Amino acid sequence: MNELVPGGNLPLPGGALTLRVPGSFDVSALITDESGKVGGDADFVFYNQPTAPGARLQGDTLTVDPARLRTGAARVTVVISPAEPGTPLGRLPAPTLHATDAGGRPLARFTPPRPQRETVLLLAELYRRGPGWKLRALGQGYADGLAGIARDFGVDVVEDAGPGPVPAPRSASPTGRPASSSPGSPAPDPTGFLTLVNSARANAGSPPVSLDPRLASAAQGHAADMAAAGRLSTESRDGTSVYQRVSHAGYAYLTVGEHLVSGPRTPAEFVDYCLRTEQARHTLLERAFTHVGLAQAVDPRSGDVYWTALWATPITTGNLAQTAAKVVELTNAERARAGLPPLAVDPLLAAAAQAHSTDMVARAFYSHTSPDGSQPWDRAAAAGSRRRTIGENIACGQRSAAEVVEGWMNSPGHRANILKPDFTHIGIGFAGGGQMGTYWTQLFGA
Repeated sequence: MNELVPGGNLPLPGGALTLRVPGSFDVSALITDESGKVGGDADFVFYNQPTAPGARLQGDTLTVDPARLRTGAARVTVVISPAEPGTPLGRLPAPTLHATDAGGRPLARFTPPRPQRETVLLLAELYRRGPGWKLRALGQGYADGLAGIARDFGVDVVEDAGPGPVPAPRSASPTGRPASSSPGSPAPDPTGFLTLVNSARANAGSPPVSLDPRLASAAQGHAADMAAAGRLSTESRDGTSVYQRVSHAGYAYLTVGEHLVSGPRTPAEFVDYCLRTEQARHTLLERAFTHVGLAQAVDPRSGDVYWTALWATPITTGNLAQTAAKVVELTNAERARAGLPPLAVDPLLAAAAQAHSTDMVARAFYSHTSPDGSQPWDRAAAAGSRRRTIGENIACGQRSAAEVVEGWMNSPGHRANILKPDFTHIGIGFAGGGQMGTYWTQLFGA
């Protein structure tokens, strides 16, 4: 696999190409001709307009088949912006582009220099060169966001009162996000499910949740797969986990929960079952959740109804920082009980820890050793740290800071790292997605 640098390019094989950018980013694409300008609304691929001839966006993954692009297309530019509108990219981990061929074989990876004040980044482009196509790494940012994109690509932008992550053509929502997921525009609730759920939550003192079409889409795909297989499972027959479905649907989460149930015939029966079952009740009433998606599918052989409910809270710069701070707070509380001084947060260790959690989700592994062979001290050094001693704890599947620290403290090896007297600094990383749903990294230094 090729590691690209800004300006580096790579000849592409024939067939479709898959471009994935994991993390808290919105991915979009601009299709242009030799002049570098879009030809119209259909040349902009994003959340509310996920397909165009030869291009399809699904969550964080863009698939492009150059041979099927519209007549005259000469370039496809991959654009990213923060999933939380208006957030400077410098507050997020550096994005990484993963390119694979039609057979799923890795072709290239590109991580640009860490952006700062920019709110939109041209990450890479596919461009026609003679009879073939090439991939070029870019990393060009726009601090003026929408205006910069509009100026360079001729996008007809519809401005509104709030900032949007990417420019939108006149035929689509100005923010580039599904209209039903934005505040004040709730998705319809024809089954009465949300009314039942929020009534139960109100009685328990929990805030209401709203329906999210991305969660509903992920739930529908998972419910249909369970019905086809005739069994309940967190993984589909092809090995895709329900958490990966959420990520692929474009919902980047901080917390996630699920109900996988068979038997109830109506949403009311489903909610009643959840409220009568201890663990299911806990999930339904969890205060941290802000969104939900529900779907059902029928097994044509048995007639059994399979349900998937997905509960989540979107990740933002703020709540990611709060979660990391809570892990540090709980870690230092354990050290205080052992008579040890607290650990100070090191931004370089935090950057390395965040990159490792994100990488474990993106490359589907769970290990202190990355697929490229790098170890914790290698990643710390790559982030710019000069600390002499490095230690690392990782975990997956835990749903909260309290849960992950408790798990580490119950493991002798992880506990030893937390209570090592020599360590003076710490960095925390977290990423949602992958087979286990959540991936945590705790990086220590001295």
